[in-house]
Amino acid sequence: MNTLHLHKEGQVAYVAITRPPANALASELLQDLSSMLDLIEEQDDIRAVVLYGEGRFFSAGADIKEFTTVESEAAFSKLSVKGQELFERIETFKKPVIASIHGAALGGGLELALACHLRYVAETAKLGLPELQLGLIPGYAGTQRLTRFAGAAKAAEMMFTSQPITGLDAVAWGIANKAFKEEELMDSVKQIAETIAKKSPIALEKTIQLINYGKHERFYEGVKKEADYFGEIFGTQDAKEGITAFIEKRTPVFEGK
Repeated sequence: MNTLHLHKEGQVAYVAITRPPANALASELLQDLSSMLDLIEEQDDIRAVVLYGEGRFFSAGADIKEFTTVESEAAFSKLSVKGQELFERIETFKKPVIASIHGAALGGGLELALACHLRYVAETAKLGLPELQLGLIPGYAGTQRLTRFAGAAKAAEMMFTSQPITGLDAVAWGIANKAFKEEELMDSVKQIAETIAKKSPIALEKTIQLINYGKHERFYEGVKKEADYFGEIFGTQDAKEGITAFIEKRTPVFEGK
């Protein structure tokens, strides 16, 4: 796979996102991630999965330049649904998936982390959903999962302001499980993953199923509505201005059209 690398240590699979410079979630990476899940699912000797980013970031978000190749609102909405389905698969995956977050997890990168069962962060990591800065909205169920974990007010603050929070704040807000110094992060996550991998895989699978029973049907209704709005907003002048401004590295000027 061009965008992911897998190595195993004992009963833990370590999956590295390897798409420099920012590990952006392009379509190729999402397809590779789906194929990687297929591979891991077939291997009974893998009891837990750690997902992390190589280089400076976990994932700094979607590939915005790729957005410029999308030709219609329907296609943009379909792009959202595809990501939502993949991240739902991660959240309901029968083996625990742990996100180890350093550098930045922004936009789709944070949405990917939110779909994992556990999230451990570097104290200085930056986490955020800055899509409104581009005249867009989160499209991979971020509006629903962030609200679930952080509560409506904190989720609104993160999305409305587009300002990231630190790893320490992410723990305080209920988004991450625990923060470590960056140089200690992977060793600490490795210890946690190895502890989990010693548990019965049958018990782990059933526990994951039970945890997901807590997702009310309104969650899935919200996810569907998010995809609809994701496509609808793509057709606005503000979205075009936001994407163009991002590529041109300038501040967008939104006119509400």
